[in-house]
Amino acid sequence: MLVSLNWLQEYIDVSAYKPEELAEIITKTGIEVESVEPVAEDVTGVVVGCVVSCEQHPNADKLSLCQVDVGTETLQIVCGAPNIAEGQKVAVATPGAILPGNFKIKKTKLRGEVSNGMICSLQELGVDEKDVPAEFSEGIYVFPEDAETGVNAISLLNLDDIIIELGLTPNRSDAMSMAGVAYEVAAAIDGQYQLADEKVTPVEDKTEDHLSVQVEDPEANPYYGAFLIKDVQVGPSPLWMQNRLTASGVRPINNVVDITNYVLLEYGQPLHAFDYNRFESNEIVTRFAKDGEIIKTLDDQERRLSSNHLVITNGEEPHAIAGVMGGAKSEVQEDTSAIILEAAYFAPSVVRESSKDHGLRSESSSRFEKGVDPNRVERAGKRACELLEKYANGKVLSGVASFDQLDRSEKQVTIQTSRINDRLGTEISNEEIQDILRRLQFSYEQEGEEFKVTIPTRRGDVVLFEDMLEEVARIYGYDRLPFTLPEGSSQAGGLSLYQQLKRKTKAYFEGAGLNETITYSLTHESKATMLMSPEIEQEAKAPVGLAMPMSEDHSHLRLSILPEMLESLSYNVARKQHDIAYYEVGTVFVSEEEQVTTQPKEVLRAAGALTGTWHTNPWQQEKKDVDFFVVKGIVEGLSEHLNIPFTYEKAKLSHMHPGRTAVVKAEGEIVGFIGQVHPKLQKELGLKETYVFDLNAEKLFTKYSKEEAFQTIPRYPSVSRDIALVVAREEAAGDIVSTISEAGAPLVKNVQVFDVYQGENLPEGKKSLAFNLLYLDPNRTLKDKEVEEAHDNILSAVQENHNAEVR
Repeated sequence: MLVSLNWLQEYIDVSAYKPEELAEIITKTGIEVESVEPVAEDVTGVVVGCVVSCEQHPNADKLSLCQVDVGTETLQIVCGAPNIAEGQKVAVATPGAILPGNFKIKKTKLRGEVSNGMICSLQELGVDEKDVPAEFSEGIYVFPEDAETGVNAISLLNLDDIIIELGLTPNRSDAMSMAGVAYEVAAAIDGQYQLADEKVTPVEDKTEDHLSVQVEDPEANPYYGAFLIKDVQVGPSPLWMQNRLTASGVRPINNVVDITNYVLLEYGQPLHAFDYNRFESNEIVTRFAKDGEIIKTLDDQERRLSSNHLVITNGEEPHAIAGVMGGAKSEVQEDTSAIILEAAYFAPSVVRESSKDHGLRSESSSRFEKGVDPNRVERAGKRACELLEKYANGKVLSGVASFDQLDRSEKQVTIQTSRINDRLGTEISNEEIQDILRRLQFSYEQEGEEFKVTIPTRRGDVVLFEDMLEEVARIYGYDRLPFTLPEGSSQAGGLSLYQQLKRKTKAYFEGAGLNETITYSLTHESKATMLMSPEIEQEAKAPVGLAMPMSEDHSHLRLSILPEMLESLSYNVARKQHDIAYYEVGTVFVSEEEQVTTQPKEVLRAAGALTGTWHTNPWQQEKKDVDFFVVKGIVEGLSEHLNIPFTYEKAKLSHMHPGRTAVVKAEGEIVGFIGQVHPKLQKELGLKETYVFDLNAEKLFTKYSKEEAFQTIPRYPSVSRDIALVVAREEAAGDIVSTISEAGAPLVKNVQVFDVYQGENLPEGKKSLAFNLLYLDPNRTLKDKEVEEAHDNILSAVQENHNAEVR
């Protein structure tokens, strides 16, 4: 809602407050002020001038030599505007004037003729291009003939105004009008405001003799009022009205349309004017449209209606979509001489549905959707009649043709002082609550500390005790509420262990060089079961499908994060991003039912996908592509990070490379898998070698031990030994590492595989594995004999368990 400070000043005196101070007061009472902006930059020295004469410049074809009366003197001004003419009232920047951009006007000579100032266009005065009327977009601005010569043109154009933009919540529809804002500001600053009575002088002829109203659905349209105004003269609206509309973001059109828009902004009640002669009927019927019925709206679009759209008809064809937009056929035009003025109450849900279906979001529909004041509907029509009588020379017929089943009753809410103080932690007295209700202009009956408050219909958002509690709190002042700390020993805002581990895991992946993705939890049915981890595959009976999916591509809940992550990889690779490393910590949805009837279980998983180059160093001409061991290293790093030992076993999984895939185990239990995506799937996605991992984060977090471990830095030297063992090709290096660690305990602290060889000088079906063994006792220096004994134990163990021979 855009609020003109100059307009607001006419309702309630706010001159004692700077705009920023007033904005702060409004914000403190619960309505957020989003901005405080001037309509235009500061301009000085611009007055209204009358062009006494306008002649061709003797030395230039496109310039005019004008004599302009500015009230105190007549100035000679050279003007190049194509629309300058004798007798016009124009904006004149006199010598010494300062225009936007700190542009100072001086006396000068143009083609040999003295020019004592400048005749200005609206753009030169700082008006935004979109707010300039079309007829003045290519030249100077011309004031109405009744503009007084010599007065301040900036004030006359409202360019000295300040616009306060309010960010309204949906419940505060009362503040979507200048009257509503005035009530709100009056309560905030303890001022006085009351909506003025409408003053209309109707003719003897009665509206009901020329119009009748019929409503087919009173729930959708409980009130419809039609006023009839004859002998209307369509033309421009008065300048002050145009200024207020422009300041509120509404473009002026003509006096009839401008008046309906003005009253909408002033009262918050949408109105609509029909050309009486083009309406072609004395009967107004509101009904729901017939399926397939067509209406051409004011934007010249033909719109197909359905049976849930309320329309205003002449008994036969629709002339407006109720509360949304009027029809082009009965539009007010230059030759309009009589108008039907509609003032109605439409059910919010009906207007919302029509607005949504046709994609028409208007000032009218937004107010109807949030609810208008039932006691202001007919008053708004009378206010428009008052303005049409004054500024369109219309003759208002007496009375109103109407259908009326509108509930105008005022709700009552009971509050107690003690209950309010209990909720707010305050010590507000009965007298202070009385004062707050007075400022809000809420009437009440009091018995001791109990108040029976009658809520005016303009405040449709106040229906419960909690609503009145908010009203008391905001007028009392949120900044005056006492500060209290929560009681108890628990720490407010602390993270649970689960949350800490989730953040720790994400931080590790990012530290390892992976970028986080957040992919869709919904996927295509064919992808829902792809790349499932073995433990999920055993548990899940079927993917969970949506009852009403938006599309086939997002019809089922995922059982693996990887399919959508690979789609994201494919999308980016297709756009020349070849080196990608992604991770995601998110949930999959597991159901143990084949026909899902209960809510599925959510399981947190940590997954990643990598392709392209992992590391490059151009200067040293080094390059490392992503491979199995890069991904395994990332997973092993997480193992160390969580202090949970992992083991790996070769496996064959669907959609994974049969020779480059392994399941990951923790404490003998499968917790995920790592490996390369199957080449066939890679080709379908347009990817080169791509490696993935998928871990059951939920299961890992349950295995996490929070006990802090501390190891002192060894003070004694270690002993390093290398051994090369010839074993059968099918022997796994990890199994041999486990054997060495067990046989060499407690002296062997670390075992690393650093070489594998297959080829010449080895028997058929054999391979050579080289290991580095680190011997250490943290409490003393080892003796050669102790190391030899441990080494011999290791050789015996690997020979016995793996038939290994020392190479």
